[in-house]
Amino acid sequence: MVLTWGNVLAWRLGRQLLDPVGTGSVVDVVERLGAVPAWPDQALEVGIGVRRTGGRTGDGTRALEEGEVVKVFAFRGAVHLMTPQDAGAYLVVRASNRQWELKSWRDYYRLEPDDWPRFRAYVREALDDGPLTRSELAAALGRSRRYRHLREIVAEGNVTLLKPLSWQGDVGLGLPRDGEETYVRLDRTPGWGGLPDLEEAGPRVITAYLRTYGPAVPERVHDHVSKSLAAPARAVTRWLADVESRVEHVDVEGERLLVHPDDLDDLHATRPSASVRLIPGRDPWVMAPGTTDPHVVPPAHREVISRTANPVLHRGVVAGTWAVRRDRLEVDWWPDSGRVPRTALAEESAELARFLGRELELSLTPAA
Repeated sequence: MVLTWGNVLAWRLGRQLLDPVGTGSVVDVVERLGAVPAWPDQALEVGIGVRRTGGRTGDGTRALEEGEVVKVFAFRGAVHLMTPQDAGAYLVVRASNRQWELKSWRDYYRLEPDDWPRFRAYVREALDDGPLTRSELAAALGRSRRYRHLREIVAEGNVTLLKPLSWQGDVGLGLPRDGEETYVRLDRTPGWGGLPDLEEAGPRVITAYLRTYGPAVPERVHDHVSKSLAAPARAVTRWLADVESRVEHVDVEGERLLVHPDDLDDLHATRPSASVRLIPGRDPWVMAPGTTDPHVVPPAHREVISRTANPVLHRGVVAGTWAVRRDRLEVDWWPDSGRVPRTALAEESAELARFLGRELELSLTPAA
């Protein structure tokens, strides 16, 4: 069978629980995707809900509250939900560039590389009795002669200092309290898998990418890890070579792509999808390959999707955008996306309304 991008996108839709929609738990969705963007809250909930039959808004938040998932700083410096078992591999890769050792960091935060082990231990001890709000954590820093200079930095909302604590497996984010985010010890989460060795984690992260977001050209895999996770390019090249020696290659419309051998038969058996799905901005469907992937995001519309508009998917390709305004679901269908699948859009509108628990009137542009 000659593979086309229609086959590839349909396979990805299945792997990412978009077509067919998954029937599992929130944990199943997060585990499959590896990482789910966790901000803003509605985008988090829609990103999970669109992949589960019968899901309700708030399911993602409840999973975090119950310790089934963790919330950490990861890709592109933003917060993501991950499973406690898998988070460590992504965090080790993210920490591998040791950003906190840059001169700009040392000068601003007045912490030298040798200071970090003791600083990490102090923050973990401050969180021993449970979650602290940002203000409470700032106050704890203020009680230390060694770290009181950091109190105002944290109190004023600068969370950049706290990101390496997440990358090094110390601190995650909990549920907000009194209008502030809270911070928790990751090693107190049930099922926390700890931090694997970096040389194990790198190939593991790349393999996970291929299993959910492949097949892919090596350059796109490299960018995902070296740019989105900020891992050193030389290390990513080494990990990719290790993985590439153990995977297969397929030709898709003249492009040579990497595919995991366990997925090869399923890929060849998958037929193009006609599905229509409404996904949130920053969804992994778009962010994992990147908005530069012309097979997912038409180049003429890259700018609006890069500004995190909510995509409408048709056959796996972004075909327009959507937004909820009051009691209206406004869909902007791009003229170059072909015939409008009105029935499928109406069904998606009804499903989104059910998920959000509100009435929605579909407003389609163009109306004709």
